[in-house]
Amino acid sequence: MERERIVSVGIVRAETLRVVFHAPYRCGEAQVEGEHAFTLADVGCVFTPQDEGASFTLKDVTIGIGFHWERREEQTFSGALRLQEEEGMLRAVNVLPVETYLTSVISSEMSANASLELLKAHAVISRSWLLRMMDNPRAGHSAHEQKTEGRIIRWYDSQSHTGFDVCADDHCQRYQGITRQTNPNVVKAIEATRGEVLSFEGKICDARFSKCCGGMTEVFESCWENIRHPYLVAKPDPYCNTSDPKVLRQVLNGYDQETHDFYRWTVHYTTEELSELIHRKSGIDFGKILDLKAMHRGPSERIVMLTIEGEKRTLTVGKELEIRKWLSESHLYSSAFTVEKTPDGFTLHGKGWGHGVGLCQIGAAVMGDQGIPYTDILAFYYPHAELTRRW
Repeated sequence: MERERIVSVGIVRAETLRVVFHAPYRCGEAQVEGEHAFTLADVGCVFTPQDEGASFTLKDVTIGIGFHWERREEQTFSGALRLQEEEGMLRAVNVLPVETYLTSVISSEMSANASLELLKAHAVISRSWLLRMMDNPRAGHSAHEQKTEGRIIRWYDSQSHTGFDVCADDHCQRYQGITRQTNPNVVKAIEATRGEVLSFEGKICDARFSKCCGGMTEVFESCWENIRHPYLVAKPDPYCNTSDPKVLRQVLNGYDQETHDFYRWTVHYTTEELSELIHRKSGIDFGKILDLKAMHRGPSERIVMLTIEGEKRTLTVGKELEIRKWLSESHLYSSAFTVEKTPDGFTLHGKGWGHGVGLCQIGAAVMGDQGIPYTDILAFYYPHAELTRRW
């Protein structure tokens, strides 16, 4: 077995970083404490804590970048702080052990009061995703494009970063340090699953997950590269249809709970609104939108390719996230929708929140609340995968 890994997490980038050290930290011979402002002149500094349990706070951290819940907040972290240059700006990077990082991820991705079995399941998939990225850092790229006449196909994978392993936002895994409340169950979940990952044929699984599959999970190739992963399958999920606030609070943090009716949802646009929106979001002038037609759907009925017919031109767009980007100010909850033409425009009748691949967080929360063991939760969402231990 290998030793526990150290992970570097890119937190925030700015011309000036404002940091509050809540205990003594040291960079070389210099010791700092209290509030400081750092600029590019400070590139190369690595501030290491001098006391166990020491922490620092970064101000003006943007979370949910590009999503409908985007906002700024202060965030507090344990571990070391590294300052590095990135595209003429200063990047704050948090350096800490993997298991400490995961303790935060579990509390950031969902409420820390979730059931122990759900927390264990999420610890395993978050660890699996992280170690897969660290073992193969060029595996993820932020955007891929296939463009031909009459067709634009784009997909957005986990971003491959330079200078650190993963970012702290939803584009990788939510990581908000020790800002979110943690309870003893989170620590128990990490300790109980320490070093455990999902594997398939000797390789760590690409353990994807989303908020709510809408009743049916989706296959990997509907959302990303045309690769079949035998452990990421489409299957009915009888668990995720719940309105139980106790269960939903386990998965949805405060700002996530601002999102309602995501199992089944409806969005309406007038023809003028939709025509302007698609023009603005795509950069393509379709003229007046005449119709939206699903040309290809995945097994969960998520649209993989959508043809947009306009007075000036017709074009097919995919994959699922690009469709969601074009048809919303931020993102549609999912691409699993049908189109109803109305006298004044278009009504989208949809289901689910997210891409639907792998573990459904709300479905897993229901399973955990019913006392189903985390091993069975993982076996349900990742068939053919096995639990193995890295350390």
